[in-house]
Amino acid sequence: MSRYHLGVALGAATFALLVVFQLISSFGFPNITFLNFHHIDFSGPGSNHQIPLSPDDSKENPSEDGSVYLLGVGKADITGPVVEINMMGYADPNQVGSGLRQRLYSRAFIVADVKKPEERFVYLVLDIQSGDTAVRYGILEGLAELGAEYSVYRQWNVAVTGTHSHSGPGAWLNYLLPQITSKGFDTQSYQAIVDGALLSIRRAHEGITLGHLSISSIEVEDANINRSPYAYLANPEEERNGYEHNVDKTLTMLRFQRAGDKLDIGVLTWFPVHGTSMLGNNTLISGDNKGVAAALFEKSMPKSTDPYRILDPSFVAGFSQSNVGDTSPNVLGAYCEDGTGMQCNFEDSTCSGKNEPCHGRGPLFRESDQGASSCFEIGRRQFAAAKELFNSMDETSTPIRGSGIRSLHTFKDFSNFTFQHPNGTLVTTCPAALGYSFAAGTTDGPGAFDFKQNNTGTPNANPVWAVVGGFLHEPSESQQACHSAKPILLDVGEVHNPYLWTPNVVDIQLLRVGQLLIIVSPGEATTMAGRRWKKALASSAARSSLTGGDDPIVVLGGPANSYTHYIATEEEYSIQRYEGASTLYGPHTLNAYINATLNYLPYLAAEATSQPEPGPSPPININASLSFIRGVVFDRPPFFKSFGDVLEDAPGAVARGATVSATFVGANPRNDLRLEGTYAAVEVLRKPGVWFPFKDDSDWELVFRWRRTNSVLATSEVEISWEVGADVEEGIYRIRYFGAAKMLGSGEIVGFEGESRSFRVR
Repeated sequence: MSRYHLGVALGAATFALLVVFQLISSFGFPNITFLNFHHIDFSGPGSNHQIPLSPDDSKENPSEDGSVYLLGVGKADITGPVVEINMMGYADPNQVGSGLRQRLYSRAFIVADVKKPEERFVYLVLDIQSGDTAVRYGILEGLAELGAEYSVYRQWNVAVTGTHSHSGPGAWLNYLLPQITSKGFDTQSYQAIVDGALLSIRRAHEGITLGHLSISSIEVEDANINRSPYAYLANPEEERNGYEHNVDKTLTMLRFQRAGDKLDIGVLTWFPVHGTSMLGNNTLISGDNKGVAAALFEKSMPKSTDPYRILDPSFVAGFSQSNVGDTSPNVLGAYCEDGTGMQCNFEDSTCSGKNEPCHGRGPLFRESDQGASSCFEIGRRQFAAAKELFNSMDETSTPIRGSGIRSLHTFKDFSNFTFQHPNGTLVTTCPAALGYSFAAGTTDGPGAFDFKQNNTGTPNANPVWAVVGGFLHEPSESQQACHSAKPILLDVGEVHNPYLWTPNVVDIQLLRVGQLLIIVSPGEATTMAGRRWKKALASSAARSSLTGGDDPIVVLGGPANSYTHYIATEEEYSIQRYEGASTLYGPHTLNAYINATLNYLPYLAAEATSQPEPGPSPPININASLSFIRGVVFDRPPFFKSFGDVLEDAPGAVARGATVSATFVGANPRNDLRLEGTYAAVEVLRKPGVWFPFKDDSDWELVFRWRRTNSVLATSEVEISWEVGADVEEGIYRIRYFGAAKMLGSGEIVGFEGESRSFRVR
């Protein structure tokens, strides 16, 4: 997460002192939301997403070929409320959704053993900020409700990762700290993610087929940089000399290919770059740069005419995060936006001693579009590298092979985990706490007031903040000593009022298929932290012959399952830039994760038949979560107008490369999320009277904006803008709007439509 600046610090004090009375006076009586799981209706048009086994599949003999697995891929819409909900990532209470640039998706990848199909795992890539304890719980509960066929998906084999987009709706997380800026928990936002994830799993499950996996990698030189190079330099020189770059430039691709006819059905990639291309002043929902990359890849695949491929589009491309902690998509570096144009100070990312003017610059930072152009470009660069790699997979990839698909999961209490350090001493993790530099933010999103990065020992900040932190919880001497170089600002792990602020219980999860091992990380590991973790796992797996005669291939995916903030190396932690200050469990956090995963590694052996003890269950706070988010009361059109009426029409002709817009009488989009559908569309006239879909709101270039025009009268407007590409064919087009209004009195939700005049693109 890029920052929890002043809003969080003040919010912490407010919640600690006046969590009930102050907020009640501001927002009214709190609405305690309750968990509302429900069955998804998979019936109706387009519900058959099964991919039957091709007749050619029968030619494979899985018993003789260790490279044949059962594979499935699926994709579903998880776009939550696109307006009036605080966005998740920058923790800015003023960043509230106002529309949609790109729909959000869950992409599911299933790998199962042919001989023992119950041995399987599903890896989810969600276009959200991170995995989450409550979201994962909801997915597991939903799978259990689907019946016996889905009982093969259990606690240990379901991995829920987020692409770390900072441009999605928030208010869906389990713990209090990220709920503060969103005014609590929103059931609609949460349920959209859970339901869509379940639908993607079901589609992948119903489409399971015999197939092959292969893996390869490519260098992506121009899509990420290190935003904390000063902290990176604290790592041992000998260790740093083993790597060419101070961030990982490698994109790793796992190809899913159907057996028999060798038809590609999906790819799953890992590459580290923050989802912060869209800036903190953006209020349009999107999947950020990884959402762009996934959409470009999927659209680049030809639509199949194969009768055995019913899904359209059926190819699924997952762009998962890796050791993302200190990476940035703002590849031109950080500069002072104070009129000087100078680079920010190397040690603490300040400009003349001030934190706020220091901002990272994306490749097209001069465009005044809240980062949209830079976002698309960074996404395009990932896509271009991935597509180049994909096209060479037949020649360059390594087959994944070997018996045994294994997975493990356990919970570990990191508030007091004692283990043997690599140097032989006994060390202990600490209850979660955040340091002063946490409030300083990063060059992707700087904090406010006098907080600075690289803040150790006695913090260089106004002493009033020590009082603010003390109001929340005064850290004991032992807690301060445990966190060592970190001056504690928010002692969040020891606060349970009104419920836990951050997790102390963390997920430990590993997946294995053949020689491929996947670390499912709940936190944002920095570049060097991820390298150490992967290297330790690979060395241990090789020594134990876990992967047979093949060299282990280790990847790291996350942030997953529960968001535990950052995982920095001990050396980076000692510098206390943002990443170190956000490493929750003290200086030994990384080594604790490494120790736990190494200890449980034997459970991934082919001959293993059991799981580790489940460990202490984390709290599920949804039933107790506060919510001060007001629902939609009603909608109404202006006098003498109807919903869907055109207020400002499109022109009669539009040039390629221009933007065409139409404005309609609107209603609140929260009335109907239009999941698996669209709020906006561009249609093309193919023959007289016959219009065909051309663009919808999953397309980057079609932008949906909503604006409340009168809060008392409950009127609103919708503007739909199409950025016409230079390659769009000449023809007749129109813009359409699909809305739903909540009626005054009855509360009934009534759908309506609007359409612009037709216009020619030339």
